[in-house]
Amino acid sequence: MDLKEILEGLRDCPCGKRHHFDTEVVEIGSGLVHRTGEILAAAGFPARILAVADKNTLAASEGLMQSLEKSGFDVKLKLFENCIRAGVEQVEELREESRGVSGVLAVGTGSIGDLCRVVSYRENLELAIFGTAPSMDGFASDTAPIIENDFKLTRQAKQPKVIIADTKILAAAPNELKAAGFGDMVGKFTAIADWKIANILTGEYYCERIAKLTMEGLKRVAEQADRLRLNDEAAAASVMEGLVMSGLAMMLAGSSRPASGGEHVLSHFWECKKLVAKRWPEYHGKKVGVATVIINSLYRRLASEHESIEPTPDRTDWDAVKAAYGPELVEDMMKMNRPTITDEIDPARLKEKWPEIRKIIFETLPSDEELVSLMERAGAATRPEEVNVDGALLEQGLKYHSYMRHRVLLTRLIPMLGLNH
Repeated sequence: MDLKEILEGLRDCPCGKRHHFDTEVVEIGSGLVHRTGEILAAAGFPARILAVADKNTLAASEGLMQSLEKSGFDVKLKLFENCIRAGVEQVEELREESRGVSGVLAVGTGSIGDLCRVVSYRENLELAIFGTAPSMDGFASDTAPIIENDFKLTRQAKQPKVIIADTKILAAAPNELKAAGFGDMVGKFTAIADWKIANILTGEYYCERIAKLTMEGLKRVAEQADRLRLNDEAAAASVMEGLVMSGLAMMLAGSSRPASGGEHVLSHFWECKKLVAKRWPEYHGKKVGVATVIINSLYRRLASEHESIEPTPDRTDWDAVKAAYGPELVEDMMKMNRPTITDEIDPARLKEKWPEIRKIIFETLPSDEELVSLMERAGAATRPEEVNVDGALLEQGLKYHSYMRHRVLLTRLIPMLGLNH
């Protein structure tokens, strides 16, 4: 991936910001597991490192440890049984493990990468990621979702200096993980729509070039829909590049806005409620894909059925919101609503901008049929029951997910629109 070309395309950006990112090397290719030590050494990565993996990711990256040793790295290995949770407990455990090292190598994806990015930021350590599955878009991001008290919040994290992915390993990853990465990427449709809507309503920072970069990554991934379930290295490389581009976009924007909108927050709501109930919350990208189908349909329906609106001040029933979150989650949710985001939105401006909002929805989002077809071709989940979300949790999530974030989302504006959804 040509990082210099990406930055050159952002030079003198009309948004007024000087764009940069900290990632220096992205190597995606066949057989790179045996060259990882060489690549890290050439990038000037520290010699004493903590490698973090679980039994699955370490087995998938056979030959990696030998490559590191051959290149002179002094490696301390932290091996989880099966790292499917990125919580504050695991962050603190890894902070202790990282004492005495100068760099961290995340061997895996998802939770392993999230934990390592947060620990590297807090301990001021160099970070590299060896991706073992194209299952999510956080590889190059400088934020990470971490669970505390069963509530998932975005934390500041370190952007990796080096990202390495062996396409043989990516292509051989379980289809469910590859489909999860696809689901995470289709969420960019609704995320970009929410970002644009927030910009025209409140003046929140928005960059058209970063949005375009995100959509280019999405296009790259979508083009591989029919080949994703094959053990196809070229397809795996294209998907990985798209996922990395999405993470770079977040760093360039200084927030997760280019990659995360109502679809992600709905997924987080489901996850938190499942964690409280001590249930497996499913893979992040798998849930995001299903949530995208739901949010995409809702946004298009709102735009199609209501050519004009008569907005009012926010009519939220806060007792109902608190009851939906329950005693385990209510305090963390309320922290996001003191003040609540709709305090920044004038009903008159919402009315004035509604035609523009409708235009954004129609121009940015695919039809429901196009979206579902694309995802089904990739083997991605599209229905709530595929992520173990029943009718009650689905309805509750739709009504109340947007209160999890202090962020303008179209779903959060529904109590101002006076419409039923």
